[in-house]
Amino acid sequence: MEILLTNDDGYKAKGIKVLAEIMKKFGNVTVIAPKRHQSGMSMAASLGLKQIAYRELSGEEAELDTYRLEDGPLTKEGNTEGTVKWAYLDATPASCVKFGLNTCFLGKFPDVVVSGINHGSNASSASCYSGTLGAAAEAALNGIPAIGVSLDTINPEADFSAVERYFPDIFLKIMSDLPEKNGIYYNVNFPDMPADEIRGIRAGHQGMGRWIREFLPWDPSKYGRYGLTPEMLGQSSIPSAEEEEELYMMVGEYLDGPDNDSRSDHWIMREGRISIVAHNIDTTDRDELSRMQRLGFDRDF
Repeated sequence: MEILLTNDDGYKAKGIKVLAEIMKKFGNVTVIAPKRHQSGMSMAASLGLKQIAYRELSGEEAELDTYRLEDGPLTKEGNTEGTVKWAYLDATPASCVKFGLNTCFLGKFPDVVVSGINHGSNASSASCYSGTLGAAAEAALNGIPAIGVSLDTINPEADFSAVERYFPDIFLKIMSDLPEKNGIYYNVNFPDMPADEIRGIRAGHQGMGRWIREFLPWDPSKYGRYGLTPEMLGQSSIPSAEEEEELYMMVGEYLDGPDNDSRSDHWIMREGRISIVAHNIDTTDRDELSRMQRLGFDRDF
């Protein structure tokens, strides 16, 4: 199996190193990840007549010695370990997929695109903004099976043991019975807890909610509670301020929607279970389309 792997936290993030170690149990892995942190980019593409830097990396350059699986995940009997090739692209996650399909996989597309492991939840409204899922959507747009994987913590040294234990079986189950319908990509979210504390897995739907009080005055110390520095996010701890500028940071509070239920993805995670949601790049509301037709929007002139 040929696997294209990317993320939105950048090629140095622990999450993508863990995922590369997991995925090489299933075949050959080509990593093309952003050079810099690219969270919140959704399906944005790095457009324009400008240079886009690409570099193939050795294991030492990718700092791969910072993580190794002690006990590899169980896979199908007889599977042999594949190779992993590393590269970064100074572009958005969706652009990393575009680049891979137009260079490394120009002759034959990969069998699957996997994006993650994202440091932070991509459930509920976060799925609308996620660069992790934007990369998966780009793959789905090209008819390629795609899976986004996230863990509900932004801790750079997060415990990924639950992903290591349970994602291999989830991956095999998805790939063993792919749908005929085009445009589907899967959003897998893990609660922030060790593997032994996970209570189960549920197929669910996107939960509803929104962010409020999102902009606060710039305060880099707020990153410290998560073990982050502004430099990890590709910015300075003391950003330059031009005259009369006011500096803010986007953090906010999540406000739950009134219509969620036990199958809402973020509620599934609250119960200590892994959530799997099937999204589609076709965002048409079919029920509303039918209603509009009944209202007489279809007319000839």
